[in-house]
Amino acid sequence: MEKIKLGDLCKPSAGQIKEDEDTLIDYIDISSVDNETKKITGYQTIIFGESPSRARKVVKRGNILVSTVRPNLNAVALLEEDTPNVTVASTGFCVLESKDDVDPRFIFNFCKSKPFIDDMVSQATGASYPAVSDKIVRSALVPKYSYQEQQSISSVLDKLTGIIDGRRTELLELDNLIKARFVEMFGDPVSNPMNWECTRLADKCDIVTGNTPSRKVEKYYGNAIEWIKSDNITEDMFLTTAVEFLSSDGEKVGRTVEAGSILMTCIAGSLRSIGNVAVANRKVAFNQQINAIVPNNQNTYFMYEQFKLSKEHICSGVNMSLKGILSKGQLSDISFIFPPIELQNQFAVFVHQVDKSKVAVQKALDETQTLFDSLMQEYFG
Repeated sequence: MEKIKLGDLCKPSAGQIKEDEDTLIDYIDISSVDNETKKITGYQTIIFGESPSRARKVVKRGNILVSTVRPNLNAVALLEEDTPNVTVASTGFCVLESKDDVDPRFIFNFCKSKPFIDDMVSQATGASYPAVSDKIVRSALVPKYSYQEQQSISSVLDKLTGIIDGRRTELLELDNLIKARFVEMFGDPVSNPMNWECTRLADKCDIVTGNTPSRKVEKYYGNAIEWIKSDNITEDMFLTTAVEFLSSDGEKVGRTVEAGSILMTCIAGSLRSIGNVAVANRKVAFNQQINAIVPNNQNTYFMYEQFKLSKEHICSGVNMSLKGILSKGQLSDISFIFPPIELQNQFAVFVHQVDKSKVAVQKALDETQTLFDSLMQEYFG
């Protein structure tokens, strides 16, 4: 199929904003875009004269914002509504405004596609802070469709996106249901209004810090046991599959835990990524960025939910002036509630029931996502 430059579908760049010093602006920076949902999550209202030097690109409803930094993350969003004041985006975005005979949602969907991401990544420069220019973004090649074809493509992809968003919302609601049930049964774990037994974590659980077997010893790495890193601890209840494995020799010098343990990130660059937890549903090895909690006569799923609800409390002692570290000693001394094991087990039964529903929703989500990805490749590949 014939292809044309993305810039040929867009109006010329509006350039940088020129406003009075006391003008109120609604500033959208890179962190305002959720690269998973491809939505703008908020903005900062400030006086233009006090705004960052990067707050210079005027945007309006229907514009597509494409982050030019770290293009592999694909921070892309469509501004669906005007904000109350003058809307301004960071110079870290390439702002695209479709021509009158071009569907903006078609451009938006193209900028989310794998061919576009791969193209940007291949042309990015800068080892520690890879970036592309506005010119490179506008030079990306787009399959040439008529306006009617663009609308049809956008309609199909938007419907699938709506279904995907709906499934994600269902999963979030099920997670909230588990949280509500925990609070109903046990109260807030930090304030402990029900006066449950409250004691140091180390008094009820074993805590194990991971390590990294020497990279210089090749025989330590192989295919005997998964070697978990912090990236394997996500929003999901269970660990994702590891990319690297240790050999049987590496397993002997590494740190391992059995199924039923909980792994927590303990070294990270921000408080957001410290204190995240996931349940190990198989024996795994793990690196030094992780502390594993092995419950002794405590229910894994009860402890997992308590850790999630107590994350802010857990991280309150972390010093972010240097690289954030939640040490084994710090974690050991934090107090947690320990209700009778019978109640913990009752809660776990509820969790397993809800998890069955989550599995069904996740399967439907995965199937829809596969269809969406296939169509994106068909339309833009």
